[in-house]
Amino acid sequence: MTAILEQYYQRFNAGDYEGMLALLTDDVLHEPSQGQPRQGKQKFREFLQHMERCYKEDVLNPVFMVSADGSRAAAEFMLNGKYLVTDSDLPPARGQPYRLRVGAFFELKHGKIARVSNHYNLGDWTRQISA
Repeated sequence: MTAILEQYYQRFNAGDYEGMLALLTDDVLHEPSQGQPRQGKQKFREFLQHMERCYKEDVLNPVFMVSADGSRAAAEFMLNGKYLVTDSDLPPARGQPYRLRVGAFFELKHGKIARVSNHYNLGDWTRQISA
């Protein structure tokens, strides 16, 4: 079951967002670290488009864990990023680099990703881009 997660992050790093979406169920639930959950591929697509405009990020060295029954999985990785365009009420963007540890949790159904829940330390990110 880690193959689908490996593909997910490979496609993320390649900027292949339609390829990422192909790995998701139609009713995928996305639970971001900050903000409200969103449901469905179209909402996830809009989120990815927003992220692509405001950030350039790469996932480094993801480590995967999968439940015995294959229905749940987790990933831990470092995220290297650059803050490109000011995102809503966050501090102003000036191309600042950042590096964060991220945890992601997944629900898997019928060979696809049905839930993505990302978690990171917003305070650490804010400190890095404000320095």
